[in-house]
Amino acid sequence: MKHIVLTGGGTAGHVTPNIALIPGLQELGYSISYIGSHDGIEKKLIEDLNIPYYAISSGKLRRYFNPKNFSDPFRVLKGIGEARKILKELKPDIIFSKGGFVAVPVVLAAKRLKIPVIIHESDMSPGLANKLCIPAAVKVCCNFPETLEHLPRNKAVVTGTPIRQELMSGNKLAALQFCGFTANKPVIMVIGGSLGSVAVNEAVRSILPELLRDFQVVHLCGKDKLDPSLNGLEGYVQFEYIKKELADLFAMADLVISRAGANAICEISALAKPNLLIPLSAKASRGDQILNARSFEKQGYSVVLEEEELTDESLLTAIRQLYDQRESYIAAMKSGSHTDSIRRILSLIQECAKN
Repeated sequence: MKHIVLTGGGTAGHVTPNIALIPGLQELGYSISYIGSHDGIEKKLIEDLNIPYYAISSGKLRRYFNPKNFSDPFRVLKGIGEARKILKELKPDIIFSKGGFVAVPVVLAAKRLKIPVIIHESDMSPGLANKLCIPAAVKVCCNFPETLEHLPRNKAVVTGTPIRQELMSGNKLAALQFCGFTANKPVIMVIGGSLGSVAVNEAVRSILPELLRDFQVVHLCGKDKLDPSLNGLEGYVQFEYIKKELADLFAMADLVISRAGANAICEISALAKPNLLIPLSAKASRGDQILNARSFEKQGYSVVLEEEELTDESLLTAIRQLYDQRESYIAAMKSGSHTDSIRRILSLIQECAKN
């Protein structure tokens, strides 16, 4: 039996594509192990699937000043040692990495042990963690054709992002019941990412009195970001994070307001949900979400409102315009070329594991 180690973590976007591959890998007869961090979101998500989970030390390598910049390189070195020990014990045929800083020690340890590694880059341009891992990889999967210019030619493959198949079979009525909503008023689903977005949360909450006249709102606001003062408000429900009922909530949603992390927007477009993207500001990131959002806007999939443009008025106007023109966005997404990314990535894994 072939053995694969999956790695990646920090945010849900670094884990859910791995989860999307698991059923296909099991069908192909692979035994699967996962290496992640001690306290990242990936630990619970993977353990819930009964996949053996191994935790290692990891540190974030930042481009800006932070006191942890002095200690984190030592945590990375410790992580490489821990990953090496785990890999020597597991003897996997191949490693698939979805990125995030926990993946760096695993990929670097795999290179020393001559274990082939495939990595996946979701964003338009590679993040720092994947930049460190690319030299050690045999193949680099990516989401956007524009990404190819940032990658070594002999390694890069446009595969798209693996989408969890269970998201495709949600039950709208179950979600209406779950949220206590009525069937005769449209629903907006707000997703700020698995860690939550203060800017998106505050912007949506500040227009709720206006919004709830015409819409119902289900708000996935992130860990520790619930607002207890809004509990019991008719037509509004909030959750920190939803796992089991997520497919149902998507089936119920008429519009989605989201950050522009690559995995999130790929799921939204695969489900053909008219969406308003509020990318993470370039001041707080390397600007990858802005590039992702603009690419989707150009293809007619999304309306984009940058954080600096976010006011009560601009948000309400964007939502109303999106709702009025929703059919044209649905048509664009349905005619888009969503490649069968799971099949493509599985065949790459098979090929590289064989070699």
